[in-house]
Amino acid sequence: MKTIYKVLGAAVATACLAGVSTPALAKLTDAEVARLGADLTPMGAEKAGNKDGTIPAWTGGLCAPPAGWSPEKGYTDPFAGDKIKFTINKANAAQYKDKLTPGTLAMLNKYDTFKMNVYETRRTACYPQEVYDEVKTISPKLSIEGFGIAGGRSPVPFPIPKTGLEAIWNHQQRYLGGGVSRDYDSFPVRGNGDSYHIRVHEYRIFNQNLDQPQDNLLLAFLSYFLAPATLEGTVFLVHEPLDQVKQARSAWIYNAGQRRVRRAPDLAYDNINDGTEGMRVTDEFDAWNGAPDRYDWKLVGKQEVYIPYNSFKMSDKSLKYDKDMIRKNTPNADLMRYELHRCWVIEATLKPGSKHIYGKRVFYLDEDTWTVVYHDAYDTRGNLWRVGLHPMIQFYDAKVPWYRANIWHDLTNGNYLFSLLDNEVKTPWKFGEKGKWADFQPDALRRIGTK
Repeated sequence: MKTIYKVLGAAVATACLAGVSTPALAKLTDAEVARLGADLTPMGAEKAGNKDGTIPAWTGGLCAPPAGWSPEKGYTDPFAGDKIKFTINKANAAQYKDKLTPGTLAMLNKYDTFKMNVYETRRTACYPQEVYDEVKTISPKLSIEGFGIAGGRSPVPFPIPKTGLEAIWNHQQRYLGGGVSRDYDSFPVRGNGDSYHIRVHEYRIFNQNLDQPQDNLLLAFLSYFLAPATLEGTVFLVHEPLDQVKQARSAWIYNAGQRRVRRAPDLAYDNINDGTEGMRVTDEFDAWNGAPDRYDWKLVGKQEVYIPYNSFKMSDKSLKYDKDMIRKNTPNADLMRYELHRCWVIEATLKPGSKHIYGKRVFYLDEDTWTVVYHDAYDTRGNLWRVGLHPMIQFYDAKVPWYRANIWHDLTNGNYLFSLLDNEVKTPWKFGEKGKWADFQPDALRRIGTK
């Protein structure tokens, strides 16, 4: 059995097991606030390293690009000289199983092409000072049901979480630069190795970066396909609320073939996304998003895990998708970097009477960033079905830790979805973007879809 740190007191553990959350548990005490930046990082992680010395102390992170860097070069690897410490594969997986997830163990056992090259752990997470200040000064609280946030947005509303709901809300509200405009490529890869190319433009602006901030809005999201031709002209618009009890998500879609904008109330939960061959549902975008009301959430604790981190090698602009990156059953394993980090472990169990294709889900959140790095998804019969594996980097120019790729594996058929790539994209991603509320209205979709 894996070793889980005992981080919860008896009363809190009881609340977690019941899958409940109350506003009384949400507000930080003065003593807890004093810990942020002291024994804890400003985001709530343990500042110290581990007892074995295999996880170092956090000393501020990677807060600036390398000398001579420019966005056109892509995110060059500041640790290119690091050597592989050891490799985990099918033959030796049992030796490391206490620091592996069930999903990665299943991948190692199923695919000869899947391996984990383990490197030195580098705690590179770095955020702007104003983000650290907001974590200390803004005190949101969960709604009574736990399905929404009241009292304002914080980049980490619950830096010392007591429940699973609090921890997963930290992922959903984490700081991503205020706004981003980006093109990226995705590849649904079938079990026989065949794939096809999807290109997407995304424009995501958080409420504080809009010219007209709205009441109860977390972010406005606009996305459309650039390729293939069969999907080009399809546009999605989402208004994501902060308090999802007070107001449900609003979504619209423009279909170029029908030439009309329509409401998309099903753009949530387990709705299958276009261009994914069914390998990603809506609430798996960004590893997790949306309303958590269909599950009971349990905060299991904290665990040391080998996770995909500082995956700068995958950013190399000289890489070609077909030649260098896409392989049968898994992406090229030599492009991946794994490090030992502490993760919060959250278990979500489908409520009786609720509908979703996943009966149970286990999320692993990097403690330094509150970002989901693994997602083990079980079917309604309790069988491990899909594994989400989400490599991260520090976008050092923007002080944003975020995904370098999103990968969803289907263990039943050998398919996977390889997404969020920009190796062959010429336009650099832009962080800190500002937006006009008028550009996120339904009548703007038709103009975009008919360009």
